[in-house]
Amino acid sequence: MFESLTSRLSQTLRNLRGSGRLSEENIKDTLREVRMALLEADVALPVVRDFVEHVKQRAVGKEVMESLTPGQALVKIVHEELITLMGEANEELNLAAQPPAVVLVAGLQGAGKTTSIGKLARWLKEKRGKSVLVVSADIYRPAAIEQLETLAAEVGVEFFPSSGEQDPVDIARNAVDAARKKYVDVVLVDTAGRLHVDQAMMEEIQRVHAAINPVETLFVVDSMTGQDAANTAKAFGDALPLTGVILTKTDGDARGGAALSVRQITGKPIKFLGVGEKSTALEPFHPDRLASRILDMGDVLSLVEEVEGKVDRKKAEQLASKLKKGKGFDLEDFRDQLQQLQSLGGVGSLMDKLPGMANIPDAAKSQVNDKEFKRLEAIINSMTPGERRRPETIKGSRKRRIANGSGTQVQDVNRLLKQFTQMQKMMKKMKKGGMAKMMRGLKGGGGGMPGMPF
Repeated sequence: MFESLTSRLSQTLRNLRGSGRLSEENIKDTLREVRMALLEADVALPVVRDFVEHVKQRAVGKEVMESLTPGQALVKIVHEELITLMGEANEELNLAAQPPAVVLVAGLQGAGKTTSIGKLARWLKEKRGKSVLVVSADIYRPAAIEQLETLAAEVGVEFFPSSGEQDPVDIARNAVDAARKKYVDVVLVDTAGRLHVDQAMMEEIQRVHAAINPVETLFVVDSMTGQDAANTAKAFGDALPLTGVILTKTDGDARGGAALSVRQITGKPIKFLGVGEKSTALEPFHPDRLASRILDMGDVLSLVEEVEGKVDRKKAEQLASKLKKGKGFDLEDFRDQLQQLQSLGGVGSLMDKLPGMANIPDAAKSQVNDKEFKRLEAIINSMTPGERRRPETIKGSRKRRIANGSGTQVQDVNRLLKQFTQMQKMMKKMKKGGMAKMMRGLKGGGGGMPGMPF
């Protein structure tokens, strides 16, 4: 998300950072570049116009002109205005209600509504410790009901059955009653989607809303529809008292215009981002962190939270203990490291959150991909337990067998063994001399990460 916008903005603002002084002329030139970058990212024109005007008013004032580092002062203003544009701070779900707290979810067909309910149910259960019941009031698509039942089983929450012969209002009301009797904390109600906004759809969802009086009414919208995402959210907002937005498919949206437009056009906060297909791929929306990512400052806070929440501490401690006792780092340990990286949403997700990524050439970034990691894992899985523990035994005929078993070439097996040897050396350095030696090892490794496929 925001790849092209980040690249253009960071380059434009980088040119100003070292400036000894700024004039109205070079501020004007910079803002013209900012304006073009936002429009190319598919941010709505009225939003771009207001944003640039706010930055301009602050930039030509004392705040920048009299600053000792005017270039940095302007970058700071752009950063602050981006945060203001997207909503200042993360707005959490309001679940302060007599249980069950009811959350109604609306959106067009294909936006990722049902999937988002599964992700949200998991997030509420794991991050907020809530018991959750999900129900589908979409009587037009039996597949939607079946999909929600499958998702409920996958994430371990309760599913309330429904069918196409029932009235959506009755389904929703009965689900809330059932949740009340079972002392369930939160009810998530899925509603019917359409291919476009129509009167019949609005009337039906308004009836459901009136019957269950939800504490949160969330609109799910596909970020890849760009400006249309904000306009559709506004149409729903005019018909329903929306309390927030879930922006889906942001991992496939290189422009990011919807994230920058939704708040200003609808007046409703973005509460969550869908960042992938897995049921764990839902992130609370933090405007300040996203603004930092847009300006290539990274998002270290989200990265730390992700690592703390998803890395297997037990395995990490076992590996540390093993190295401390002088036992070697083997291919099973290497496979564990690959799996840990993938559990964090993959390398691309991690790179998005690291500062300075816009400066790395696209050719280098393209080499860092999760397919390569899966291929390395497949090669290791094709080895015997003995070979994983003693990689030095893997010679000619064994290499051919491993390559055939993993659907790869012998040279791929050779490459993996070379990367593994580099990582083994790095682990020895960590054991003998700690982090300082490891960092020197990284610098001497030709720019790449020892043991990693890049």
